[in-house]
Amino acid sequence: MSQPKLYIAITSHGFGHAVRAASVADKIQQLCPEISIIFATTAPQWLLRSYVSGDFMYRPRVFDVGVVQSDSLTMDKKTTLEKMQEIRAQQEQLIAEEVEFIRQHDVQLILGDIPPLVTAIAEAAGIPCWMMSNFGWDFIYGAWGDSFTEIINWIKECYGKCDRLFRLPLSEPMTAFPQITDVGLTGGTPRYSEEELRDKFAITAPPEKIVLLTFGGLGLQAIPYENLKHFPDWDFITFDRQAPDLPNLKIVANNFFRPVDFMLLCSRIISKPGYSTFAEALRLELPIVTLTREDFAEAPILLKSIQDHSKHQIVTTEEFFQGSWNFLTQPLIAPKTDIKLPKDGSETIAQEIIKFMINN
Repeated sequence: MSQPKLYIAITSHGFGHAVRAASVADKIQQLCPEISIIFATTAPQWLLRSYVSGDFMYRPRVFDVGVVQSDSLTMDKKTTLEKMQEIRAQQEQLIAEEVEFIRQHDVQLILGDIPPLVTAIAEAAGIPCWMMSNFGWDFIYGAWGDSFTEIINWIKECYGKCDRLFRLPLSEPMTAFPQITDVGLTGGTPRYSEEELRDKFAITAPPEKIVLLTFGGLGLQAIPYENLKHFPDWDFITFDRQAPDLPNLKIVANNFFRPVDFMLLCSRIISKPGYSTFAEALRLELPIVTLTREDFAEAPILLKSIQDHSKHQIVTTEEFFQGSWNFLTQPLIAPKTDIKLPKDGSETIAQEIIKFMINN
């Protein structure tokens, strides 16, 4: 009998979708190593390997574009629409190519996060398509005017073919999906001790004065690093390889390290609204300082969620880019509720996939 094969299709947008899908893939490999993983995505292989400890097949494919952005806050709606229209126009060819590949490799199940087209691929291949997300692209584009109506309708039609959605916390209702299973937070687990990280990166500040700056795979243009001079006895950690050489700024340039690996070391993260970063911080109960994000429908849901469930601060883009970062000296705000979100999303999705694939 051939190895059971899972085909994971990940949206071509930033790093967050790849991070959470890869955290599920890693759990699957830990619990059931005989399942073979195929990633269909343009997310970089090094990012997937930083989460997935075992082997996998990498198939570079674009099934959607998410939102075309120059950095983590700047969106290009016109190009986004044009690219999605191109994909829709090419869908028959894309479906045919993937169906041939899926049949050649005897794939049993597709897991999508969350490109709409993969439900049509699964339907044509005669296999189920499950999905995982906290939002659909129909929800994001829905705030962008009438020019997106046709694409939104197509996306809803595709999502309506999904056999099962694992709806993550911090979510919109996702009403286009007919079968919904609510699960807990997804994400990775830190791999290094505090002592290892302090030694490797020469971190000397006490925990309450260590801050992780993380803005996703697209980063931010013009981070005002000059503000770090106001905090000489603090240590700041960044994954921005273009960051300046400053005495209290530790630049992580090694792909083996992930933001989650530093979270237990820090007193807080400074980030932009994004599910994967927020979810990993919430899993570790790390306070979140977040920028606002205008005109992105997911942002108010994410901001409300951290206000409800995390110690936090919400900083305007003006305060961040033009202020002196005096918010760092202000007390964090306590969560509005005592409710703790479940932290077992990666494990739950992995177990459900294993149950289906081993029993079929």
